[in-house]
Amino acid sequence: MSLLPRTLEDLIEQFGKLPGVGPRTAERYALGVLRRPDGDASRLARSIERLHAGIKTCPVTFALIDSDQDISQLYSDATRDKSLIAVVEDAIDIVALEKTTQYAGTYHVLGGLISPIDGVMPEQLHLSELIKRIQDDKVTELILALNASVEGESTALYVQKMLSDANIDIKITRLARGLPAGLDLEYADQATLSRALEHRTIL
Repeated sequence: MSLLPRTLEDLIEQFGKLPGVGPRTAERYALGVLRRPDGDASRLARSIERLHAGIKTCPVTFALIDSDQDISQLYSDATRDKSLIAVVEDAIDIVALEKTTQYAGTYHVLGGLISPIDGVMPEQLHLSELIKRIQDDKVTELILALNASVEGESTALYVQKMLSDANIDIKITRLARGLPAGLDLEYADQATLSRALEHRTIL
């Protein structure tokens, strides 16, 4: 016998499929939607329905952009320094770095980190496109703004070796260790990120 209406249980199940959302949190989300006015629930549903159709990936930076845009505004903006690239794991990391207001270069989203145990190999990331950008935009510095984790370290070392094997001699830096080990960029506060950007180190 079901203790809750089927439609509510279905919503709880769907929320529970999101990363980092446990059963209790999923229940709170679903009940929160139920308690809101009908109009709020409808707007939420419409936003979710339009999500995939309204977003695409920038063909140069692999950042998320509106579906009617051709390229990321953070790349096409003439005031941004194209000779400076911050390499990040996910598009959401761009938001975290932009909030610091300390960075005026461009970005390159890898789309993940090297993790053989999770089945993520180098060829699945946007690494070949990174080399092309370095050459096309005459990049002078690459900032590896990756999470301070085993996967982040492995990816950073791979990028360094990849550039060395390609005989690309540019300055490679990492964010300074103001970021606690294991912390995702999206959860770091702006002061910590600002210090990490300002005191990045050469590999």
